[in-house]
Amino acid sequence: MEKRYRLKLIGITYNQIESGVYALILQQMGGQTRIPIVIGFPEAQAIQCKLQEVDIPRPLTHDTMVTALSSFGVRLKEVEIKRLQNGVFAADLYLIDSDNNLKIVDARSSDAVALAIRVDAPIYTTEKVLLEAGMLPESDNKDADEDTGENFSMSSGIESLTSMSIDQLHSAMTKAAENENYEEAAKIKAEINRRTENQKENEE
Repeated sequence: MEKRYRLKLIGITYNQIESGVYALILQQMGGQTRIPIVIGFPEAQAIQCKLQEVDIPRPLTHDTMVTALSSFGVRLKEVEIKRLQNGVFAADLYLIDSDNNLKIVDARSSDAVALAIRVDAPIYTTEKVLLEAGMLPESDNKDADEDTGENFSMSSGIESLTSMSIDQLHSAMTKAAENENYEEAAKIKAEINRRTENQKENEE
């Protein structure tokens, strides 16, 4: 069996040149090699809502999938990111039923990651994928390895958010979630998290 490496989700970046295009960044645990995977807005939204723990009034598609699997006694054991011959990334879902039978299901890499982070399932890839598609970060910033995914680049409206109070931000986030504008809700949540972290640092 080919050697595998565990990956961790670093975050999502936004392509400011091509609208609606995002990149999912996975990094080798214990190493610096990263794999960028291009994904669309719905998938980026689903992943970012979970990363930011945005409180949404109704479950998203991946939340429903997790609930459906659980109701049938099926759990996601792990995810393996693979690379097809045309260079497109895909994934295998390793599912285990109530009788401990293993079933491997083909999936899009973005869907696989969105499911994995909802049930804390490990994400793996092979040595071959790391060698063919991996890259090192441009800088050796020591904080890069500690990125929790909150660097979701959404530049529009940032200036207006910084002028709002915490209460106003919470109210705006709730309203955005109710309107199913999860991109806006995630952006507001990131600003709330930023202020909370700054407050903790000042108190220390």
